[in-house]
Amino acid sequence: MTKRACMSKNAMPLGIGCYSIPEAARLLKIDAASIRRWVSGYSYKRGNERHRQPALWPVQWPQGRSVELGFRDLMELRFVAQFLEIGLSLQTIRTCLRHARDSIGDDHPLSTRRFQTDGRTIFLEGLKEADVAVLDLKHKQYALRDIIARTFRDLDFDESGKVMRWRPFHGRKSIIVDPARAFGQPIHAGSGIPTLTLAQAFEAEGSEDIVANLYDVSIQVVRDAISFEKELLAA
Repeated sequence: MTKRACMSKNAMPLGIGCYSIPEAARLLKIDAASIRRWVSGYSYKRGNERHRQPALWPVQWPQGRSVELGFRDLMELRFVAQFLEIGLSLQTIRTCLRHARDSIGDDHPLSTRRFQTDGRTIFLEGLKEADVAVLDLKHKQYALRDIIARTFRDLDFDESGKVMRWRPFHGRKSIIVDPARAFGQPIHAGSGIPTLTLAQAFEAEGSEDIVANLYDVSIQVVRDAISFEKELLAA
């Protein structure tokens, strides 16, 4: 089980967060097969030759037989999915990521305050390097600005300028994903109770009042957890 792997004697220090690929897919509402390709690499055949594409970046947890991701991996994946939506190819994103890593000096450049402020310029330089059509750059620059503004709206930074917390429920402060708490699983910010626990308790009890009393939280906390988990299931 992923959490057990994170807690093994040889594991990294706590505070990184730990997610299996299915867990990351659930939280980000992204296809698990796509995530696996992005973080593990893939091979393809062109003519009679087989080629290998490496991972887009080195994940925070060492890769063994199974792949576990850290919180910052999760945040990078959010951006990759957004970039694909505006029509960038994975190969172009790879070039832009390399340019961003060199510019920012971080293996996870997208989850930094520097990318929040300078990301559009950094990525536009990467697009030129990737030989994206000049006529398309104007459209891409507006799209990049919107993606960066929107995606960073629900993120909080630590003192070093790295993303430390995600507010995944429409940016509300009631539900957070914090790698320093509950291995980075979605929780109620105040009590620390996982949203999945509250939602499953409601399914079992059939009453928001009962769940609120059982876990000593307000009914609104229970309702937020239920709504959040329903949105994940509906994605």
